[in-house]
Amino acid sequence: MKNLEFSLLLDYYGEMLTEKQREVMELYYNEDLSLAEISLLSHVTRQGVRDTIKRGEAALLEWEEKLGTAARARLVKEGLGKIAALCREHPESENEKKILRLAEDLAGSL
Repeated sequence: MKNLEFSLLLDYYGEMLTEKQREVMELYYNEDLSLAEISLLSHVTRQGVRDTIKRGEAALLEWEEKLGTAARARLVKEGLGKIAALCREHPESENEKKILRLAEDLAGSL
């Protein structure tokens, strides 16, 4: 079963992978192609495709462990969601309405 977390990590760190790793991982995670389909497209054995994906996954996990970009973005988005929820509960003032709109816009952009 595919771990969709890697699709998110590709968004953050995909440019740091080799071109071949990035292409194969995007086909596997974002286009949902099988190893056999990627093998046919890339003229690499199925085992070669699998090895490329495994090396790419290891690199993405290492970068996330060291840099934590995806985890921080997730925390920011959760915080903005809490701010928006509080503003929805108490929409008395115009400032709270502005804060709600800003929080929703920022959360949507992450």
